[in-house]
Amino acid sequence: MTDMNHTYNARTEIRPKALAGISENLIAQHWALYEGYVRNVNILREKLDALSAKGDFGPEFAELNRRLGFEFNGMALHERYFAVLKADSAPLSEGAELMKQLKKRFGGFDAWKKEFTAMGKMRGVGWVVLYYDPSADVLTNHWITMHEEGNPAGCVPVVTMDVWEHAYILDQGAAGRGNYIEAFFKNVDWAKVERDFKAAAGQSASAAR
Repeated sequence: MTDMNHTYNARTEIRPKALAGISENLIAQHWALYEGYVRNVNILREKLDALSAKGDFGPEFAELNRRLGFEFNGMALHERYFAVLKADSAPLSEGAELMKQLKKRFGGFDAWKKEFTAMGKMRGVGWVVLYYDPSADVLTNHWITMHEEGNPAGCVPVVTMDVWEHAYILDQGAAGRGNYIEAFFKNVDWAKVERDFKAAAGQSASAAR
């Protein structure tokens, strides 16, 4: 049964603070942008539910559904992004399960980071996401454009990095994406990333049994 009354709320518990190389002003403005996605998801769902209840599946219904993909993934990706940023985070340990998988897939953490960083510096706006594919038990880097374009179906985001200009331009300027990426990596909460990865890998193992 569809929950007609469900609404999404901004996840205030994941809002980062006191990050290294990423200012409080930038986080505040970036967070406000995220809150806009949350509001728009609720507005679009309300309009779509109303059209569906009337049996009106014409052009307005179609266009609002297309827009919902952009707004919903904008909300979801930002939540993944903010949730792994934490001040004074420790590096990924050598014994971590994610480290083992990075060695298996990329040859090591540094080789993965080199590719991930290079993708982050590509021209264009979007996201770089390290995904775990539970069907193949493998990690892959993906470029995501416009939030909803490029997400690999069935895969779980492990590390999500926003490389739209709004993520860095206030601190680093228009040409400062490289400096921003360095700051991003200084603040990744690898303990949380490891927990999320192990949860995803555990689901994969359960599904295989």
